Amino acid sequence: MMDHDKKHGDREGVLPEALALVSDALSRLRYGAIQLTVHDGRVMQIDVTERKRLND
Repeated sequence: MMDHDKKHGDREGVLPEALALVSDALSRLRYGAIQLTVHDGRVMQIDVTERKRLND
């Protein structure tokens, strides 16, 4: 039971950080994609792919 509580506590600490990073990426991104990599219910990686549009 202690391991479950410890993992749950870790999740609570990481989630606000992940949400803040995603929010920051969204505020800066004009065209592109944000991809979250999740392992065991925890956000492990955030990839931001930005596309630049050129005028013809």
